[in-house]
Amino acid sequence: MLYSAGVEGRSDREAAVGRIETLRREIDRHKYQYYVRNDPRITDAEYDRLFRELKDLEEAFPDLRDPNSPTQRVGAEPVEGFPKVEHPVPMLSLGNAFDSEELRAFDKRVRSLLDDRPVEYVTEFKIDGLAVALTYEQGRLIRGATRGNGRVGEEVTSNLRTIRAIPLRMRADHPPRLIEVRGEVYFPISSFTRLNEERVAEGEAPYANPRNSAAGTVRQLDPRVTAKRALSFFAYSIGHFEGTLPVSSQLEALRQLQDWGFPATRHFELHRDLDSVVSYCQTWQDRRFSLDYEIDGIEVKVNQFEQQRLLGNVSREPRWAIAYKFPSPTATTRLLRIGINIGRTGTLNPYAILEPVDVGGVTIRSATLHNEDDVRRKDIREGDIVVVKRAGEVIPQVVGPVAERRTGQERPFSYPERCPECQSPVIREKDGAMAYCSNRQCPAQRLESLNHFVSRGALDIRGLGLKRLEQLVKSKLISNAADLYDLTREQVLELDGFLEKSADNLLNSLEESKRQPFDRVLFALGIRHVGESVARLVTGHFHTLDRLMAASEEEIAEVQGIGPEIAGSIVGFFRVDENRTLVERLRGAGLRFETEAPIDHGPQPFASRSFVVTGTLPGLSRQEAKRYIEERGGAVRSSVSSNTDFVVAGENAGSKLEKAKELGVTVLTEAELRKLAGES
Repeated sequence: MLYSAGVEGRSDREAAVGRIETLRREIDRHKYQYYVRNDPRITDAEYDRLFRELKDLEEAFPDLRDPNSPTQRVGAEPVEGFPKVEHPVPMLSLGNAFDSEELRAFDKRVRSLLDDRPVEYVTEFKIDGLAVALTYEQGRLIRGATRGNGRVGEEVTSNLRTIRAIPLRMRADHPPRLIEVRGEVYFPISSFTRLNEERVAEGEAPYANPRNSAAGTVRQLDPRVTAKRALSFFAYSIGHFEGTLPVSSQLEALRQLQDWGFPATRHFELHRDLDSVVSYCQTWQDRRFSLDYEIDGIEVKVNQFEQQRLLGNVSREPRWAIAYKFPSPTATTRLLRIGINIGRTGTLNPYAILEPVDVGGVTIRSATLHNEDDVRRKDIREGDIVVVKRAGEVIPQVVGPVAERRTGQERPFSYPERCPECQSPVIREKDGAMAYCSNRQCPAQRLESLNHFVSRGALDIRGLGLKRLEQLVKSKLISNAADLYDLTREQVLELDGFLEKSADNLLNSLEESKRQPFDRVLFALGIRHVGESVARLVTGHFHTLDRLMAASEEEIAEVQGIGPEIAGSIVGFFRVDENRTLVERLRGAGLRFETEAPIDHGPQPFASRSFVVTGTLPGLSRQEAKRYIEERGGAVRSSVSSNTDFVVAGENAGSKLEKAKELGVTVLTEAELRKLAGES
């Protein structure tokens, strides 16, 4: 049952209270089945339906919103910095063992300190991510912090709330009064690969590895960035606990954490002798590449907490645990040739074609090279003997050449002058690392462009994957995105693999896509450098397609967060007749090319002025002050520079106020800001 915002009355509100609580419990239960039990009981579509119902109810009754509701994972407003958090129990690091002999030496020390009493060990994956501590009060998440130096970390609660695998509420009728749960935030390899593919397609450099990307994402000052990236989480221990701990061993703790709703790696194991531990470590050394997350070793822990207490710590490491580290998987082979892939925006993406070589139990035939600058920096040449590394990525990396094995026959690489797919001229942007095919109708671009258009972040047209799109193109039913909206039921049913239900589902999904907002449509067009956030900025400023197409590069570049390169890309896109024709056909098909009723904010007294807001203002929150300035034509920046016109300062203004004084920037109070805007 859904409620509209206009419905009033005590009985409706009471019904909403009950339904909201039921939905929250049901959604939490399904998240538990998915993340902890690895046994989903409903489809993604059914989960989305429950989620939408809850979101509608919370919008209808905003006073019933709860920061720990499943709907509140979209990310809060940006912050200026992260406050420090002191861990009640230090987060220690583990010593390392690099072979079985060092593991046996560890076991010998443990048994000696315990007077040769029987010892059990628990092995767990050493996830290559970012260690965090989550604090729950009465079962509700109240704080999340990074490990930092082990004693003091940074509070990143808003960012951690966006990670779906982290419970906002514990699954417990009588949760502990206060508990700290420790774990690892990581970037699943599949999600990391998709992110890099999107960055390359946008002409941006790919990220180096999942671990650094996860750490950087958690420390984003804008939690909305964290929310867009599909990070995940594994819990591995209980830190601070008020009351009597209900478990007495690491094995029991991992199982209890799972019962409370926390995902833990599903491969932890109990061992009663060290030979079993060694065998486990060596087995996963080869099998680790089958996982969808990176592990760089195995943690070996004494199981019983009482024995851990007796063993204690030395320096910043526990005596009762050690990390068995895997060797870095590398190999050498010959680079036969450097090939070129064409991205959806026309980028020419070089990759290495290799003599097949075994790396970490997998036969590798190709590896990423990123761009020409990367190839030149590493001095990689066709014919080189190269070092190949497989660090958990689907396509491995070429680390560099073995220069001393060169014969003089090796050939330096440069981008071809013509596209290898369509033979159109290749263009290279001034000072840019990437090269592009000049032909927007290039067959390689076309398929990738269509795939982007229907993707989840764009128009979200379900039932159209890459293979289906290729089928439609080969059947000559479509050649561009607008053709999708001309498809008939009869045409779809003639294609192999389509039955009546799947054909109807596709046509319904196409119809639903017409309700996507303007920013999603603009993003779907695949304009170079226009990602989701840029599309929101542009549509929020110009409001309609006609205003955007009529804007000059200078006008677009004036939008906060949009630079000359992005502005030039947008203007260049709309100068091409084929692109304008495509857009008009899409508009004719019913897609939305304007935002909800643009608001006339009246006079613009702050036009062409830049502001920085710092401290606590008496009558405006930080976001309200930002909106107040932008509605009057001003631009709000995050840092003070010599180009800043005004700093609006409240209480506890801090370093930005000091910087303004150093640079001689005019400082305003809130009252002076309002006076500058023309208020009496």
